[in-house]
Amino acid sequence: MSLSEGAGRGIAVLGSTGSIGTQTLDVARERGWRVTALAAGRNLELLAAQVREFRPELVSVDAGVLAQAREALPGVRVIADPAEVAAVATGVVVNAMSGLIGLSPTRAALEAGQAVALATKEAMVTAAHLMWEAASLGGGRVVPIDSEHTGVFQCLTGEDMADVAEVILTASGGPFREGPTDLSGVTPEQALRHPSWSMGPKVTIDSATLMNKGLEVMECASLYGLPLSQVGVVVHPQSLIHAAVRFRDGSLKAQFGPTDMRLPIAYAIDAAPTGMQRPGDVRGARRGREVGTHLGWPMRGTWEFREPDHARFPCLGLAYRAGEAGGLLPVALNAADEVAVDAFLAGQIGFTDLPRLLERVLDDTPAGTLTWDTLAEVDAWARTRAQELAANGVMA
Repeated sequence: MSLSEGAGRGIAVLGSTGSIGTQTLDVARERGWRVTALAAGRNLELLAAQVREFRPELVSVDAGVLAQAREALPGVRVIADPAEVAAVATGVVVNAMSGLIGLSPTRAALEAGQAVALATKEAMVTAAHLMWEAASLGGGRVVPIDSEHTGVFQCLTGEDMADVAEVILTASGGPFREGPTDLSGVTPEQALRHPSWSMGPKVTIDSATLMNKGLEVMECASLYGLPLSQVGVVVHPQSLIHAAVRFRDGSLKAQFGPTDMRLPIAYAIDAAPTGMQRPGDVRGARRGREVGTHLGWPMRGTWEFREPDHARFPCLGLAYRAGEAGGLLPVALNAADEVAVDAFLAGQIGFTDLPRLLERVLDDTPAGTLTWDTLAEVDAWARTRAQELAANGVMA
């Protein structure tokens, strides 16, 4: 039997042992979808349990544990290249691989004409026009998984992009939205206590600095073909409205619901086969069958909306700066942020050093045209520069 045959929808899950990957498999279990392939890193214990339950035909792991994985997973084809998994014909490829490592599988899937449910924000933050070129070349389609971007997608379904005045992304405000005013003494443990969502450490720290929202602004502009000036941010502590669209006639549409990532994951997978081949090509999708566990969510309580505090959270402004400049700056920002977050979690730099380090890297980033080659070169350069700054003192 080929990967595209059999009963039910077939999905391949890249990053299956991470937060989005495991929740995607929760949805597959709820809805009876076939899991045709998995790609993971080095967590072989969890991967083995996933293989036993879902019985995929193809599995990818980190090259460093390839021999161990082949021994632990008899009867399954095990490889070390997630791009090969992404290119194999299936129903929908869910790419939940965090970091730049997720770019190659996204490119491979789009060039192979695959429908991609995309949770790898780096694809559109660092390489948007390259990804749209890949989709155009191979006929692939994209629908985002992030709750904000899927919310925008739902709000835009049936609308004309020419009528859009502004897209509004909501931010919880993170663990420090109420204070303290001075964030210099914030510890990693405090920054990891997100008030609304359960996420991995990188995204959680980025949410605490509002860098995650800045990256989402850049991603949103790339997904829907909008200038950065038409993508706004509002702090919404309850995290129930995920996105809104303001139209030129003054009307607003908003998408809201529980803080449960399984809902946007399910919608994105349903929408992916008729998703976008170019920015803003929103067609929508018929929703899948109902999942009873979400039907009792009450529409009650008080909802608040605030302007983001750019002075306390300068990372948001740095993301706008990089997105407006374009070229190689988004690549440098993304790479430097990964290094900076690791340095903060390791106690090498302080919380308020994060934006300072990123600004220094942006100031030093060379000008150039974005290609696959220059993307890799600037990514490597920015990581090295960020590591130097973290090791020697950000303001040295």
